[in-house]
Amino acid sequence: MDYIFLFLGFVLLMFSGDFLVRGSVSLAGHFKVSRLVIGVVVVSFGTSAPELFVSLDAALMGHPDIALGNVIGSNIANIALVLGLTAIILPIKVRKSAIQFDWTVMISVSLLFLVFCLDLKLQLYEGVIFCILLFAFVYRSIHKSRKEKLKTLEESVKPKFNLFISILFVLAAGVGLIYGAQLLVKGASNIAKEIGVDDRIISITVIALGTSLPELATSIAAAIRKELDIFIGNIIGSNIFNILAVIGFTSVVKQINVNPMVLKFDMWWMIGISLLLFLFILPLRRATISRWKGFVFVAIYIIYIYLAFAL
Repeated sequence: MDYIFLFLGFVLLMFSGDFLVRGSVSLAGHFKVSRLVIGVVVVSFGTSAPELFVSLDAALMGHPDIALGNVIGSNIANIALVLGLTAIILPIKVRKSAIQFDWTVMISVSLLFLVFCLDLKLQLYEGVIFCILLFAFVYRSIHKSRKEKLKTLEESVKPKFNLFISILFVLAAGVGLIYGAQLLVKGASNIAKEIGVDDRIISITVIALGTSLPELATSIAAAIRKELDIFIGNIIGSNIFNILAVIGFTSVVKQINVNPMVLKFDMWWMIGISLLLFLFILPLRRATISRWKGFVFVAIYIIYIYLAFAL
């Protein structure tokens, strides 16, 4: 039954996340919200919703390792696995404007995340700081886009569904995310006990990979269609939201105790892979994530997973 719970949890989270984005975008259209705000806020929060609900539910159910491992594992998978596999299919050209500021924010909040974990707990005030930084990042992103005069993003989007269906989509997505997270956390924690590994291992591998599947599927589809212009910016943005929104909101609701192995091992891999990404996009003016770099990323991800189980 635990494996069924795990599978059903993944399915519910994937479909609910998609429903949340579709319903929220359509609902925003009814209220004449600009495409810019939809792109920066609605879609970003929607794609981070599975991680948020899983981490929040895990913290409330007394599984802090799952709450933390889900975020750290997802951030590692987003760059090393998702970005790596996508680059193997089609080399990714990087626009300086799409990565310079966002990468700086990503590495900064990752280092702040590390500092907050040094006392082996994430407390209310640290969560509040993350939430404040999240709103500042969203504001800065919207302001920056407006300065660049992206007029097409300033126009309001036409809703795809009527108001009732849009609200229904959002409500159904919310219910699906709640129950999907509960099933996933319950199934994963029980499986971890059965096979003799701790919650941390199952969260940074199975759960993190599961919550990263939507990004993986979207990126591969974009690579096949050769539509990767803003792809790397979206990956970095997703990692920023995972730390600021998911860890921020979760630690505001409940203090998260930090496994020492997260601090000694996982955190440094997340930061190291982020630094490697920066090295791989130098020089910024004509940066490309080539196929060989994609193979390196995927190889690093495999090594990380192997060592996580071996240690």
